[in-house]
Amino acid sequence: MSAPETTISEMPFSLEDSNDESVFLSKVAGRALRIAVLGLGHVGLPTALGFAEMGWEVLGADNDLAKVLRLTSGDPGFYEAGVEELLRKHLQTGLFKPVEDLGAAIRSASIVFICVGTPQHENGEADLSQVESVARTIAQNLNGYKLIVEKSTVPAVTAKWIQRTIHRYASGGNGKSSSGSHAVAFDVASNPEFLQEGSAVDNVFHPDRVVCGVESERASRILTAMYGPLQRPIITTDLNTAELTKHASNSFLAMKISFINMVADICEAIGADVTKVAQGIGMDPRIGSAFFQAGIGFGGYCLPKDLRAFIHLADSYGVDFSLLKEIEAINQRRVEVLIKKVRQALWVLRDKVIGVLGLAFKPGTDDIREAPSLRVIRALLDEGARLQLYDPKAMPNVQRILPAEEGRIRYCQTPYEAARAAQALLVLTEWNEFRDLDLHRIRELMEVPVIVDGRNVFAPEQVHRAGFEYLSVGR
Repeated sequence: MSAPETTISEMPFSLEDSNDESVFLSKVAGRALRIAVLGLGHVGLPTALGFAEMGWEVLGADNDLAKVLRLTSGDPGFYEAGVEELLRKHLQTGLFKPVEDLGAAIRSASIVFICVGTPQHENGEADLSQVESVARTIAQNLNGYKLIVEKSTVPAVTAKWIQRTIHRYASGGNGKSSSGSHAVAFDVASNPEFLQEGSAVDNVFHPDRVVCGVESERASRILTAMYGPLQRPIITTDLNTAELTKHASNSFLAMKISFINMVADICEAIGADVTKVAQGIGMDPRIGSAFFQAGIGFGGYCLPKDLRAFIHLADSYGVDFSLLKEIEAINQRRVEVLIKKVRQALWVLRDKVIGVLGLAFKPGTDDIREAPSLRVIRALLDEGARLQLYDPKAMPNVQRILPAEEGRIRYCQTPYEAARAAQALLVLTEWNEFRDLDLHRIRELMEVPVIVDGRNVFAPEQVHRAGFEYLSVGR
């Protein structure tokens, strides 16, 4: 397998060449410069395609050759609404080019976005090896002024390390570049992403806010010129503050989810309705209604990882983040709460046929990273249940880690197939498709009419009218 032939002109506009910052900024405002986006995953690809849609020429660089080949064929490799359409469009316009050669992409661009992965160690600390590797590659390919923008979710002070790494490997400690010429200027900025899987494309074009951590007026003016046309609030801070903002934001959202799940438990104990409680709380403008849906807890790549990373950062500086530790503990207990409901309905789970609707961690994506559904499935399998699984998008990803197994795991083509002969039906992801199911048909297909709704998709009276025993969360 060989890389697609892609010719990259390596003659970027250089601030040093012109010695005129106003000309550089005019080129930014006119989309006349080239952007390189390093890393083409769930953050990098929507970001790169968003810039292409705004009129920029974008090089999407990734050292995974198989990914580059797949993207070149028009396949993003994951489901995210609108991404495939933008990919195919801008492969045609030529505004987006997937390339494997990171060095060439860096040399030919004036603005470089770092969007590589930051996976997690067992202790919650972010693994920044990909960020460090990319910083070294940037250092070795500086050939004119570049604005280097850290967009990956990273702990505070990472931008400082990027700066230090570039200085170290670009100059070799003697003030000269690796080619022997005088070291070139660069700026590092932090521009954290606030993309939500399932609505990432919309988030690119309609962000609630744009946070720009900078250390120079030049970097601030460039980012303001880039994002100004979106006409969204731009918050300019120092580097550490921008990095902390992302972790603080996601940790606060996680807190809202765990809080409403804690409230759901007391609602069940005393006979109240958590959905009405959430409505009453959320209408307070100081609080807001977002992330107040009780259920089986949060998952995905961002909230769990960022919460743990923030806890680890606080621990490393001796700051008490016990509140966030309890938020994580509440979230971990949600799966057992659901399993207890299944036992309450079926008593013994061994050899029971259970249909499962929803495998992705949230609707609108095929992402199953830290999906609560996987923990539910494994708990049910441990108790000997026989599972019939369905999800509109995520089944191929689940099949790679939980292959079909006769008498234990069966993947179904429709929700109705998952319900056939089942003694309970579990709803674990709130896809709109499930809200529109023909419940009377489901009732006829099932052996025992039990629905355990882990996402409060259905109205209780609706399900009861269709003849089901119905267990939901906090109602």
